[in-house]
Amino acid sequence: MSRRRTSALVVAALLTVGLAGCSGGAAPTVRSAPTAPPKATTPAPRVPAGHAPTEAFAVGVRQLKLNRDGDRPLPVTLWYPAGGAAGGTPERSAPAATGRFPVVMFCHGLGARPEDYQLLLSRWAAAGFVVAAPKFPHTGTGGDGNPLDVLNQPADVSYALTQVLALDAKAGDPLRGRLDTERVAATGHSAGGVTTIGLFTAGRDERLDAGIVFAGAALGVGTAFAGTAAPQLFVHGEADEVVDYAAGKAVYDAVPWPKAMLSLPKGDHGRALLTDARALRVISDTTVEFLRWTLYGDAQAKDRLPADATRGDLATLDDHL
Repeated sequence: MSRRRTSALVVAALLTVGLAGCSGGAAPTVRSAPTAPPKATTPAPRVPAGHAPTEAFAVGVRQLKLNRDGDRPLPVTLWYPAGGAAGGTPERSAPAATGRFPVVMFCHGLGARPEDYQLLLSRWAAAGFVVAAPKFPHTGTGGDGNPLDVLNQPADVSYALTQVLALDAKAGDPLRGRLDTERVAATGHSAGGVTTIGLFTAGRDERLDAGIVFAGAALGVGTAFAGTAAPQLFVHGEADEVVDYAAGKAVYDAVPWPKAMLSLPKGDHGRALLTDARALRVISDTTVEFLRWTLYGDAQAKDRLPADATRGDLATLDDHL
């Protein structure tokens, strides 16, 4: 495939990745990029060895109203482990389960919203993670859909992460004492995958211990991965009609840290992640094991990851973890 065609498809990704489409509008200001990040390092992951919870949790859900700099509203949906019997739909404002849980930031695609990914994100919460998903002001549902604003979103995520982590010490907050603020990952789909990559390149947030990129590419954020080693998992459909598989693979190849790529031979841009129950199960199980390893330090989860990834012949795994 030619480089020109690959670039065109990546541009198309940022323009058409949304679930409901997007409309045009005046381009928002692209804020200044941060200073050059440090070079990437390649030591072993920094999360100490441990064990992830073995039980499934009930799931609670709540909203935070955030605003960066007064002109970037960032409502955040939180899914979190809750007390009570596991199973069923997430319960709004349910009491949090006992324990301290790692934090996973999630970034939606263009024209989408966090709730579109609830099937996956609630499974992460049930496995023992607090999932925080901001709705971006320009690229979320109801925004002007301008893809250039993706370049501002790594800073949005860092801001939202700071506010979420502060809940652990906030008097009276339901999540007070429930967040493991030293164990954090960033994840995202499509334009949100671009955002996630940016959090490990030009917009490196050193609080992040790991990343998961769903159908993402490096347009605008580059592949200069920086800072302390943070394992990465890429998930991409080989039949992706929006972000060419080769574009995602090129970013994956540039990662200098422990990494793996889950490839779905028949996977398109979003159905496997959003509506295909069989594929979603493989993606869910694989990502849960990856997060258990990278955020809880659970070596047994790492050992289980290849079998979960290739169950049912729906996917293959390139494993360099």
